[in-house]
Amino acid sequence: MKATFDLREGWVPHPFDVLCRMGGKPRWTTFIFLIVSVLSAVGASAQKDSFSKDNPSWVQPFPAFKIAGNLYYVGSQDLAAYLIVTPQGNILINSNLESSPPQIRQAVESLGFKYKDTKILLISHGHFDHCAGSAQIKRETGAKYEVMAQDIPVVESGGHNDFNYSSRESFWFPRTKVDRTLHDGDTVSLGGTTLTAHLTAGHTKGTTTWTLDEQDNGRTLHVVIVGSPNVNPGYKLVNNKTYPQIAADYKHQFEVLSKLPCDIFLGAHGGYFDLHEKYERFKKGDTNAFIDPAGYKAYIADRQEAFEAELKKQSANKH
Repeated sequence: MKATFDLREGWVPHPFDVLCRMGGKPRWTTFIFLIVSVLSAVGASAQKDSFSKDNPSWVQPFPAFKIAGNLYYVGSQDLAAYLIVTPQGNILINSNLESSPPQIRQAVESLGFKYKDTKILLISHGHFDHCAGSAQIKRETGAKYEVMAQDIPVVESGGHNDFNYSSRESFWFPRTKVDRTLHDGDTVSLGGTTLTAHLTAGHTKGTTTWTLDEQDNGRTLHVVIVGSPNVNPGYKLVNNKTYPQIAADYKHQFEVLSKLPCDIFLGAHGGYFDLHEKYERFKKGDTNAFIDPAGYKAYIADRQEAFEAELKKQSANKH
């Protein structure tokens, strides 16, 4: 009997289970297969651990706090996650690392809310540092997982279909079934709160920037949660066979981001919007610490300049 691995929802069989499924007395080749499989899994886990060690801010807890209205921060020191609380349940943006759900749960509960009230799960984009915890959060809360169409192949394959990282095990994560396909301009609504999904592709094919309006102290504040405008090391912007339109998508992203009205500037990483510096001001009583339209414009302009410089460099080198 041929052994099969069911990797849906991140499930990995125990080696003994594989032996039982094979039936009969296992041959020496079976043991070699099992040893190689286990070593591969351990190796991938160790690689991900190295990412966490290289980026301790990804796993270090950060105080959960109210940003404005019904919007709360529940991420780590740098991997951002956001909770939107409504009378009909809650919306969570980003599940972060495979190890992150306990941290997110603790943050949610520290605010006095119930983790299992999470009804909708969203992400900024399909990289393991923002969506690897999705399978566990779905299992634990029953949340409906809603993802931009272009990132669904990556999310449901656990990173195996990523245009740049498909062959790198350290970027793989538990496969997670998507419940709703989102497209550019779609809205997500729950309990009187509505978010709009903006396709801002380039970093991934389905990178999503979320916007919503928050009512806070009698004023309407426009919130922008940037997906990612960054060009990762090794990205090919010219003659990219796995993502031919990557440069055009980045250009479109900056057109979209530059036109979004923004009062509260947030993003997939705390570093995008100076989380730590603003939180220190917030703790000291500055209720407007996260209102930063000028910072938003400056950040987008800086990232666009970096993209254009890299595109120019790669275009010159192709000749």
